[in-house]
Amino acid sequence: MTTKIRWSVFLFLFSLTAYAQGTKPERIVSLSGTLTEIICELGLQNQIVGVDVTSTYPAAMAKVPKVGHNRNIGAEAVLALRPTVIMAVRSNGSMDIKPELIQQFKSAGVKTLVFDQETSVAGTKKMINEVAKEFNASAKAAAITRKLDADLAKARKPAKVQKVLFIYARGTGTMMVSGRNTPIEKIVQLAGGQNAFNDFDNFKPLTPEALVVGNPDVILLFTSGLESLGGIDGLLKVQGVAQTNAGKNRHVIEMDGQLLTGFGPRLGLAVQELSRKLNQELTLK
Repeated sequence: MTTKIRWSVFLFLFSLTAYAQGTKPERIVSLSGTLTEIICELGLQNQIVGVDVTSTYPAAMAKVPKVGHNRNIGAEAVLALRPTVIMAVRSNGSMDIKPELIQQFKSAGVKTLVFDQETSVAGTKKMINEVAKEFNASAKAAAITRKLDADLAKARKPAKVQKVLFIYARGTGTMMVSGRNTPIEKIVQLAGGQNAFNDFDNFKPLTPEALVVGNPDVILLFTSGLESLGGIDGLLKVQGVAQTNAGKNRHVIEMDGQLLTGFGPRLGLAVQELSRKLNQELTLK
């Protein structure tokens, strides 16, 4: 075989190998429930080999190996899944997982993508497009954002703005209330409500005094949080709750946590549901 022929054969075989590698499915580990939803909406669900515990949607994710909560994930658990891509988010400028963990992944030679998540409609669309670009799926991203807009257009805000107090609860021992600059504040505003507290940022412990000052019209909780308190009756036993307008009228809304605060492809559906429930509470007055 001449040198020219051998070189041609080599180039041919190399091109075949490169093609095969280029089309080989990724092994994705998602460390964000929102990223998981986006990946699945892009049609890449079968390439997900591991997720964090916030990845509760779609239901098929229940069968995917869990690597822990995004704030206490160990590198070993993730790398044991032999990922080719690890994905995480930076929410409103703050890392959801430890920066040193990201460095460990990169040091192990695994492609690690960190996306900035801004909890707004524009921020949601931006992240969907950025994730899609990484997987050459921009056409699918366009369809997802069009549906998001259509879903938002269907939301019907209440005729009267109500003060909404969000309580993060894990039993009576862990109860926090939402202030400014939180995903909760943003979703409440999109649904036509008003956050009950605007004199502090992020979250702070719930106190009876704060409840009296805030005096919400409606109390909002994750479904899991309300369950941890024993339902509405259990919530009303928390000191100060029964004295609020919301408590007196039993105006309590529960929603799935990932749907409510995920700011992913289902954002429009979340706004629809919260708007509908706020309207329902308004008609009960």
